[in-house]
Amino acid sequence: MNIAVVGLGIIGGSFCKAIKKYTDHRVIGINRTKSTAEKALKEGAIDEIGTHESLENADLIILSMYPQAVVDYVARYGKYIKKGAVVTDVSGIKRAICPQMTELSEKFGFVFAGSHPMAGKETNGFDVSDADLYKNASYIIVPCKAGDSVVNMLSDFAKSIGFGTVKITTPEEHDRMIAFTSQLPHVLACSYVLSPCCPNHKGFSAGSYRDVSRVANINSTLWSELFLENKDPLISELDILIDNITKIKDAIKAEDTDALKALLEKGREVKQALGE
Repeated sequence: MNIAVVGLGIIGGSFCKAIKKYTDHRVIGINRTKSTAEKALKEGAIDEIGTHESLENADLIILSMYPQAVVDYVARYGKYIKKGAVVTDVSGIKRAICPQMTELSEKFGFVFAGSHPMAGKETNGFDVSDADLYKNASYIIVPCKAGDSVVNMLSDFAKSIGFGTVKITTPEEHDRMIAFTSQLPHVLACSYVLSPCCPNHKGFSAGSYRDVSRVANINSTLWSELFLENKDPLISELDILIDNITKIKDAIKAEDTDALKALLEKGREVKQALGE
């Protein structure tokens, strides 16, 4: 296939590198900053530096941009996408963009299916992209109105570049689960490091501090958009978290050993039952 990757940051750049390393597909790289595209070409991550006109040559288009930027880009340049081409995104939210992208696909004649690679790093940009970023990671497909043939194609493609698991779901389930597995930990990490103790942690911290604080190194612009676009599911998860923390806090405050042990034991049992 001719594959156009739009946006050559860590996610898009890693797609390019993985495609070149593990497949025979041809990669067209499109990026707002030309110097980044030139670097990708020099490093062999792409075969060609493209423009929006290059979309007409692509069989598969991977839009590696912020959620609303995905919609805005296609609204502006969708006329260049060839009929029947498959367009997918990498966004961390789906309810907010799937209806818009489906409408645009019907307008311009391409096929849209949402996707979400469950991989990343704490740093961003093409320089930290990695051909093996997706090795054994999970690839989520949100078909929207795409048929089985498109879903199967994306699934096979994902596995060909290293993904170990493919999950097919709805926009609603995707956003509900991502609120818990991804967004809530980022809220927790940012809240945690806002403690006045944080700057003095060195010498007092080990694995627990690293585990909880790791994702606080956050892209505030991107994650603000993700949080706000997924407001209701995230608030629901925050309410559950705050309730559970409050129960533990109250047990400590009351010096209620039995209640505290019961809460901690319940958490241990949940984790142990998952075999993790």
